Amino acid sequence: MYKETNKRSIVKGISWRIVATTTTVLIIYFFFGRLDLAIAAGVIETVLKVGLYWAHERVWFKIRWGRKRIEPFNLWFTGLPLSGKTTIADAVFKELEKLHIPLERLDSKDIRDVVPDIGFSREDRNRHMKRIGHLIKTLQNNSISTIASLVSPYRESRKAIREMVRNNIVVYVKADIETCKQRDYKGVYKKALKGELQNFSGVNDVYEEPQYAEIVIDTDKFSVDEAVEIIAKYIKKNYIK
Repeated sequence: MYKETNKRSIVKGISWRIVATTTTVLIIYFFFGRLDLAIAAGVIETVLKVGLYWAHERVWFKIRWGRKRIEPFNLWFTGLPLSGKTTIADAVFKELEKLHIPLERLDSKDIRDVVPDIGFSREDRNRHMKRIGHLIKTLQNNSISTIASLVSPYRESRKAIREMVRNNIVVYVKADIETCKQRDYKGVYKKALKGELQNFSGVNDVYEEPQYAEIVIDTDKFSVDEAVEIIAKYIKKNYIK
């Protein structure tokens, strides 16, 4: 979360006093016709009220009454490879950044680049999901929300994430496997079909569809912009009121 600094409070006080003091000077000059008296009153008022404003801000900063803490959430994008998870998650991240909340973006590729020796067996994937869950949990402890996009093909690993992190929102990016093949600019489906890639979700390994996804985005029905609107509306309604 953001903290109101002393410098910001002072600058806010000065900017407001410029407007308020100008008004005071004009009022005194209008009634008494003395510019010297109007300016003197304006200067004295400015010095006193800037100080009082700063003190007032500091006191209210320490008072918790009336504040509402934004609970950190995790948007978990899951779906077949090339279903559109990363594209939609990136667009959602840009949209939610406009709300000025602490937010981090996590993507499977970026994490695997950092930890390159992660395998693709069921056991390896489940272990990897728990590492990511721990990372998200750590970020949430510092009031940081997350947007994560991973294939996460197994129900047990998604269940583990749900149990580890708070306010977990599963976004199932649904796409027919033939549609995913058409989007295969990387050529990974062709390699998997040839047997060059093992444990590839949807080809030579299973993808278990979520049974309890909070949001389902069918990419054959919704555009990226429409998906972003649906997800952003859900977050604003349930977490940022």
